[in-house]
Amino acid sequence: MIEIIHQGTMTCIVDSGRYGHAAVGVPPSAALDAFAYGALNRLLDQDGNAPALEVMGAQFSIKFHQGMICAITGARVRASLDDRPLNPWTSFWARAGSVLQVEEVTEGFRYYLGFAGKLALKRVIGCFTTNLECGFGGYHGRSLSGGDRIDIDGIYSIPLGVVPDNAIPRMKSPHALRITAGPEYHYFPESSQKTFADRKSRIVYTVSENINRTGIRLEGQQLDFLDEVDKSIISEGILPGTVQIPGDGLPIIMLYERTIGGYARIARVARADLDRLAHVKPGDYVLFERIEMDAAESLWDDRQRSLASLTHTIRRVS
Repeated sequence: MIEIIHQGTMTCIVDSGRYGHAAVGVPPSAALDAFAYGALNRLLDQDGNAPALEVMGAQFSIKFHQGMICAITGARVRASLDDRPLNPWTSFWARAGSVLQVEEVTEGFRYYLGFAGKLALKRVIGCFTTNLECGFGGYHGRSLSGGDRIDIDGIYSIPLGVVPDNAIPRMKSPHALRITAGPEYHYFPESSQKTFADRKSRIVYTVSENINRTGIRLEGQQLDFLDEVDKSIISEGILPGTVQIPGDGLPIIMLYERTIGGYARIARVARADLDRLAHVKPGDYVLFERIEMDAAESLWDDRQRSLASLTHTIRRVS
């Protein structure tokens, strides 16, 4: 059993996502950093859909009521187990009665904690992940709070492992996001298109305080619409990473909690860069760069090869 002492800014149960149900309005609600989540599964020798904790912010703490092997990936953190320093992107042994504390997030925004055992949770529509807006999945359909306890079954032992530093993605601001043109890209004059994503003339956006698992609002120079187009559309489907431009001309990057939207879709973040969105936090800087679809597909192939190679890259230490 694990017990949440302090939930940090927010902690919820996630897995690889609830896909295939967008037609009835059910979003993926997946782990926002799929690479870090995949690395966690490899460190713990788990399948690709094991539930884990996605934590945002420092001051997170948890008590172990059973001995077990755990791992932390995602944002780089300053953490300790019973006051002994822990390294991120590594697995470790926690004894019954041990307390894990995260004092500081030093790079990135969200981090992932997994366990060599099965969290005793029920699947909802085939997944463990939490749909916070609709209130189902995960732990009673909500984020975790101090005092919450979750049983862990089938605890097992594996060699401890470390992901080498050169295999850990960069998570610092500024965040350079490569994008492909969206369905309403033509709603904007060439001057706005260049302001948005041309390497020579693009502007730098600042991340606002208004961010959550649904989306990221940006602040900066407003984009102009063509005079002959409407500033909203009939609601249509959106994918994670869709960049919408509402009437105020400022971008919103959609994440994993929506299936439709009613604003012009100027672009979509390349799938290979979606993980980076987990680490965009208030005050950070964001730049966009337009690329073509074949380049985006090549980037995704490279990213998939990097994840697959982690199995051989992880250094086992015991």
